[in-house]
Amino acid sequence: MRRVTVLFLHDGCASAAVAPFEVFRFAGVLFNMCVGATPQPRFDVVAASLDGKPAVSDGGISVVPQRAIRDVRETDLVFIPDAGFEPRLMIEKHRALIPWLRKLHAGGSMIAAVCSGVGILAATGLLDGRRATTHWAMTEPFRQLFPEVEWRTDVFITEDRGIFTGGGIYSSIDLSLYLVEKFCGHTVAVECAKALLIDMPRTWQTEYAVLPLTTSHTDDAVRKVEQWLQRRYSEDFRMEELADRFGMTSRTFERRFRAAVGQSPIAYLQKVRISAARRMLEDGKRSIQQVSSAVGYDDVAFFRVLFKRQIGVSPAAYRERFGTPPGALVRRGRTPARAMA
Repeated sequence: MRRVTVLFLHDGCASAAVAPFEVFRFAGVLFNMCVGATPQPRFDVVAASLDGKPAVSDGGISVVPQRAIRDVRETDLVFIPDAGFEPRLMIEKHRALIPWLRKLHAGGSMIAAVCSGVGILAATGLLDGRRATTHWAMTEPFRQLFPEVEWRTDVFITEDRGIFTGGGIYSSIDLSLYLVEKFCGHTVAVECAKALLIDMPRTWQTEYAVLPLTTSHTDDAVRKVEQWLQRRYSEDFRMEELADRFGMTSRTFERRFRAAVGQSPIAYLQKVRISAARRMLEDGKRSIQQVSSAVGYDDVAFFRVLFKRQIGVSPAAYRERFGTPPGALVRRGRTPARAMA
């Protein structure tokens, strides 16, 4: 039976620690109980805090752990939940975890972390040269603090040589089930998911992210180009014409835009168009062909490929997940005329 230590930390969301605790605890147990079979626990799970005292979440929920980290000398896996939203302050408040995590990892323990808790793991140096993910909103702060990490925040889960990371708070469930499947097999993971009425691990995070269309730089001319593209993204034009509009040669335009924004004008325009397409798909009033044309792509096949490359799912799958469902107008108080008849 594998030993798992789930950390309960101050200022995080309690669910990011409670959910994996329950997933590991119920693996091989709850489904068996539901179908009248003998429970077969797969993990020995303990909850630990920095000092063994209750950990208080950002919402004021107090959780009493079973022990302090100093009492955990051997474990097969450590699970780090989120621990606040200010990266530097979060790491400083939990600095005692850093030598403890290094020691355990040196002794063979695997480590998993989600959301902002990935920052604590990165502060140990154990993520240097490894792939890792975190919540999409934490990407830039962590990239600046830990440039040696290969950040892959387009995905929910990464695995790299005994280190596992997950995206946002509720991806703690995805990562926990991923680990159950890894250690116990697909059948146990599926049974655990069925018993808890949760989905099997998701893959992509980008379908939830808000694409950063405005970047931080000091090139006023490029800033005006960005604003123009955000307003006129659906129009048919060539980049040479856009460069001329703003008084630059094509080569200078390309060079200055890349230097300021970090990507080519074409790549930026594609992101603007896909961001607009997402809003249209969420609204649910247009077909995929109509959305494609509305954002500047008459070739719907190309639009589908580009959308999936950026978001990780097809336009149809995205609309199914995030589009306005039938009857939403009634629920929002805008009752259609036929509903009033």
